[in-house]
Amino acid sequence: MSKIIMNQLSHPQRVRLLYKTILRLHRGLPTELRVLGDNYVRDEFRRHLKCNPMEAQLFMTEWARYASTITEQVGLRGKPKGELGEQLDAEAVEMLKDDQVVQLYELMLAAKGLHGDTITTDDVRGSDK
Repeated sequence: MSKIIMNQLSHPQRVRLLYKTILRLHRGLPTELRVLGDNYVRDEFRRHLKCNPMEAQLFMTEWARYASTITEQVGLRGKPKGELGEQLDAEAVEMLKDDQVVQLYELMLAAKGLHGDTITTDDVRGSDK
């Protein structure tokens, strides 16, 4: 979509467009990842419905970056082009708030199909095992 058209959309319209684009891109993921990704996206977009403008800008920027990454990995036609995902930078993880680290850990457990695991302090602030 051209930049001119994007600038004419209201903020809620841009959010909805990004949301639907991500869900459409998820169609190219393996079924298990699609379900996990769709649920996570829905939860995150709902959770940020009433965030402040600064958080909203950061939220939109990061999800647009995610959509761009998924587009590179599965293409616009939804055919995976190799490995899915990317490694998290250690510095980026260190900058996360504790609740974000816990959320990331829970997402990892869900992705690996592990449920009911206990989160310890070492898990939250990275003990290298």
